[in-house]
Amino acid sequence: MSEQSRTLAVLGPTNTGKTHFAIERMLGYRTGVIGLPLRLLAREVYDRIVAVRGPSVVALVTGEERIVPERAQYWVCTVEAMPDGMGTDFVAVDEIQLCADPERGHVFTDRLLRMRGLRETQFLGSHTMRSVIANLVPGVEFLSRERMSQLSYSGPKKISKMPARSAIVGFSVENVYAMAELLRRQKGGAAVVMGALSPRTRNAQVALYQNGDVDYLVATDAIGMGLNLDINHVAFSSLTKFDGRRMRHLQPNELGQIAGRAGRGMSHGTFGVTGEAPDLDPDLAQAIMEHRFAPIRKLEWRNARLAFGSTQSLIAALEAKPEHELLARAREADDLGALKTLVAEPDVAGRATDAPSVRLLWDVCRIPDFRGISHAEHAGLLERIYGDLVEYGRVPDDWLARQVKRIDRTDGDIDTLSKRLAYIRTWTYVAQRKGWVDDENHWRGATRAVEDRLSDALHERLTQRFVDRRTSVLLRRLKQKEAMVAEVNDQGDVSVEGEFVGRLEGFRFMQDKAAAGKEARTLQQASLQALAPHFHLKADRFYNAPDTEIDFTEQGGLLWGKEAVGKLMPGADPLKPQVAAFVDDEAGADVAQKVQRRLQHFIDRKIATLFEPMMNLQRDETLSGLARGFGFRMVEALGIIPRGEVAAEVKALDQEARSVLRKHGIRFGQFTVFMPALLKPAPTRLRLVLWSLSNGLQDFPEAPPPGLVTVPARDDAPKGYHSMAGYRAAGERAIRIDMLERLADMLRSEDTRGGFEAKADMLSITGMTLEQFAALMQGLGYKAERGEREKVKPVDQVVAEAPADAALAAEETPVETAEEAVEAIADQGEAPIVAEPPEAEVEVVPEISETPDEEVTPGETPEMAEPEIEVYYTFTWAPRAPRGNRPAQGGRGKAQGKAQGKPKGKGGPRGKPREDNPRNFSAKPEKKDKIDPDNPFAAALMGLKTKG
Repeated sequence: MSEQSRTLAVLGPTNTGKTHFAIERMLGYRTGVIGLPLRLLAREVYDRIVAVRGPSVVALVTGEERIVPERAQYWVCTVEAMPDGMGTDFVAVDEIQLCADPERGHVFTDRLLRMRGLRETQFLGSHTMRSVIANLVPGVEFLSRERMSQLSYSGPKKISKMPARSAIVGFSVENVYAMAELLRRQKGGAAVVMGALSPRTRNAQVALYQNGDVDYLVATDAIGMGLNLDINHVAFSSLTKFDGRRMRHLQPNELGQIAGRAGRGMSHGTFGVTGEAPDLDPDLAQAIMEHRFAPIRKLEWRNARLAFGSTQSLIAALEAKPEHELLARAREADDLGALKTLVAEPDVAGRATDAPSVRLLWDVCRIPDFRGISHAEHAGLLERIYGDLVEYGRVPDDWLARQVKRIDRTDGDIDTLSKRLAYIRTWTYVAQRKGWVDDENHWRGATRAVEDRLSDALHERLTQRFVDRRTSVLLRRLKQKEAMVAEVNDQGDVSVEGEFVGRLEGFRFMQDKAAAGKEARTLQQASLQALAPHFHLKADRFYNAPDTEIDFTEQGGLLWGKEAVGKLMPGADPLKPQVAAFVDDEAGADVAQKVQRRLQHFIDRKIATLFEPMMNLQRDETLSGLARGFGFRMVEALGIIPRGEVAAEVKALDQEARSVLRKHGIRFGQFTVFMPALLKPAPTRLRLVLWSLSNGLQDFPEAPPPGLVTVPARDDAPKGYHSMAGYRAAGERAIRIDMLERLADMLRSEDTRGGFEAKADMLSITGMTLEQFAALMQGLGYKAERGEREKVKPVDQVVAEAPADAALAAEETPVETAEEAVEAIADQGEAPIVAEPPEAEVEVVPEISETPDEEVTPGETPEMAEPEIEVYYTFTWAPRAPRGNRPAQGGRGKAQGKAQGKPKGKGGPRGKPREDNPRNFSAKPEKKDKIDPDNPFAAALMGLKTKG
């Protein structure tokens, strides 16, 4: 270094022209080299110098790109790729404050300490470096530069309110893509700039922004490193980033570096936050505006004097501690980690035995992990490359060709193409190393061509995904106040300027996602204006449509065909719900009122039709007294009431009142009082919707599938659901209430105190297996005792014929009289009918399945076949048993007694049943004199008992 050599630290905030100043100074010398923090920025500076001096004297050297003409005078490089010991007149290192960066800082620190030009050296960066540079660089001169424009904080802004010519900054690929997608929908599109993009892709994306095709840019913090763009506003979508080890908050100086990209030349700029980023603290915002940041205290450092005598000495040199207090040993970098991994491999350790082989190993370990794969997989690739270089002196062409060919594909989405670009960067880096391949020019050209093809494909995919050219064009025309023509076709498709912008669904305009956003509201308004006549015509057609074209959903929605036109709302009366119509405000009040009236007519008629028996009951003026009150209860309960809830009211009704109510279709069942006509699927579906509305449920439970006798009982169902659905929960299943009453009728002839077994008819009407039936009976309050016995073949088939006089008596018994007699008994509460034990009982045992007889050799005694065992249950009334399933009880001792046809039980319920307990009642009157002798049905009741 000559005596005239000058070392200059050019410090200041962004937009001070530091880089421009260094380029001008370099071109004033015969030779020079400038180191830049990003290969994107290096490419930009290279293009600028080529435009001035021509390509024959300008070299570009980065990790993946090497353009070196024979008469190169000016070298534009990334800081990592700056050639050492060239002896150029001028040396400059940009963004020198990166000396404090945990990942790359040791490289910048090395350039600060050791890189010098013969005549002039410049370090460009922030004022935060002034103190450490003064202490580490002897004889340094400082040149401060002021920002050419003002920077101010504008606070938080939503994406929808983001001004044009804005850059939104994110710190992850996912965040960048999310912001770009949001801008596409609301603003017509955005360009995407990330450090991981190839220079070709990045330049194409920047051109979209610079040419005005889009007004928004979404970028990572890569734009903070000297990229010169026409940005008026910078918005941070996050204030945290992953630094390779952990998530951390951005430092004030980092925020200032990025925010400073707003404003160019003499144009002022603003910065703010958007998305999930919190508002900046006022003191922090003020510090950024005034470029006041805490000085850097320590620089990252790694020993540059490496010893290649052995791998151990190399590692020791790389892990050496600094001697100066302002230097801190850098954390273990990826290249050192790869070196340690490879040295542990016996094959590698056996090859790296002298200085040249150790140096080669270190060069291989410095291949960056562009792919971002696991450490082990990257180390495996490095081991293969090192082995080939040691054994063959080069990377084999055939293997390298296979790797490149596998990547040379332009199909796939953005992520796929980005991965392929990362992969080709590895082989581009290998091809750039001198002496690593046979034909360097060929492989440099081949890998560069693949990268260019992938870059063009990636640019195309980014543009397709994040730029809506149609909306962008329409927005520009809106700004120019050009008239636009909107059209609507017969299918409801709406187009503006010949482009599809949405659909008319029902009486609402559903805008296409690509035409959404604040700026696109004008498009929507123009479309709605064009739709005004169509709204009126469609409303007239809807008003005259038959009810068969309209329907309600199980969640209370209202449909016209497949189009949603409204929803049901709670009213003062469950049978009088209100209607909310789905009509755009722009359609006008007349259209909205017409649609609402038609929907109200529909639901009112639907309720009147499906609930006709209940509506007739409500309108019957002849009802009086208790009958009228009970009729009101039935209407209020939508036609179904568990008997236990109205046991006292039912008991208070006289026979005349019951007869009048029965004429309205009310059935007084043992478990439920209900109107059988309202159990059909259509009334049930509507009843559940009305019940859900009146109870304010958020999610309406659906009706069970039609035709099923039992369904699984829903534990998560709201209280009262099973009754409204026409079922009664019993254990794990729920049984339809009309079939439950049929089952109760069958149980009246059984000895529920002494015990009885399930008959085939009981299983048939419930559609259950014996085990399922036992669980159901336990849910209804019975005790089920499980037993086993030997199956016996029937000797005779006993056919029981009913006496002719009994049949005649049954025919002569009026239906109403029989029902009233049953109701008189049922009034005692919910319990099975206990009939007198029959005089004779014939047991019919199911047939044993036929099996082929075994052949018996003459003279041998045939072996006795093992008896076939059958499972059975004995049911007894257990009024105190808890509801729900109980474990089946029984034992072999009890089962033996049942097998002889003598069922055992513990007798009836202890104590006298309580009348207020709907589950504790006897089927027989407690005493004969409690039957009212004046009751006109007493004789019929006694007749039924006698014949039983």
